[in-house]
Amino acid sequence: MLRIAHTPHHGARRRLWAPAAAALLVAFLAGGCTAGGGADGSPSDAKQGDPTLALPAPGKYRTLLEPCGAVPASMLKDLLPGVSTLAPDQQARALQGTPAVTYDTDRRVGCSWKADAPDSSHRLAVDIERVVSYDTAVSDADRAKQVYEQKQKAAHIPVSGSASPPSTGDGAGTSAGGSPSPSDTSGTPDPSGTPGTKGAPNTPDVPSNSPSGTPGGPDAGAGAGAEGSTDSDTLAPGLQPRRLSDLGDAAFVNDVLAPSGSATQNRTVSVVFRTSNVIVTITYTAQPTHSDEVPDSKELQDRAQALAKTLADEFDQ
Repeated sequence: MLRIAHTPHHGARRRLWAPAAAALLVAFLAGGCTAGGGADGSPSDAKQGDPTLALPAPGKYRTLLEPCGAVPASMLKDLLPGVSTLAPDQQARALQGTPAVTYDTDRRVGCSWKADAPDSSHRLAVDIERVVSYDTAVSDADRAKQVYEQKQKAAHIPVSGSASPPSTGDGAGTSAGGSPSPSDTSGTPDPSGTPGTKGAPNTPDVPSNSPSGTPGGPDAGAGAGAEGSTDSDTLAPGLQPRRLSDLGDAAFVNDVLAPSGSATQNRTVSVVFRTSNVIVTITYTAQPTHSDEVPDSKELQDRAQALAKTLADEFDQ
């Protein structure tokens, strides 16, 4: 009898091919994992990245001091002699200071004080900036060093060379200082990552420029300014604008004598120092009442440096 062979149904044919296809897929995947594995045969994790391309370490400091509370009251009374002439309630308000208005208090803070006396007026401001680098190849500390050196160059103080030893004298044990009050800015971060700031009221009337690249940034006292001059020729030896030693990672002092808009002159002493990724600027201004008087440079410098040392020590704690 003639027998007719039946052709398998298409569904059965697909079932016959399924095991073979699965075997090929398993072999392909196994080969792919082996090819991407390490020298010991273990698979590599692409999320871990290349260790040779590790990003720079973040800055040492992640937060900042509270500036209005960072200056001891005893130092403020030395820096602002006019405070002692005020009534107790007015004296308390004057010592509290006026905080600067900033857009990010983890990145920049400031505070300013003022006091008027019958024979003189004094202004003090402290500006503290935590520099953040947006360049993955540059650490926060290195970027802060760049910003600091720009400020130093703007003050016409050589970046290289030996620093002058701190001056000592009658005011060495007193405290004082001031930093430029932040001036109004657009709020757009500069290359260092510095957020914009707005100047607080009652801030010192000192020259201001922006060597760090921040539009209108608080760099008052860092340079001579258009209306002032560093009177290096008239300053006693050791009091000229110069680099300072034993203060943070780097520091300098600047001294500017400028007309106040009347018959008198004001003197502004600025001390700028860097500690890791933080830059602190202290600006201290004195203006006598009488036109024949000139503020004493040594006294202002000694006080400003003493305050800078106090703030630097607080960062080290």
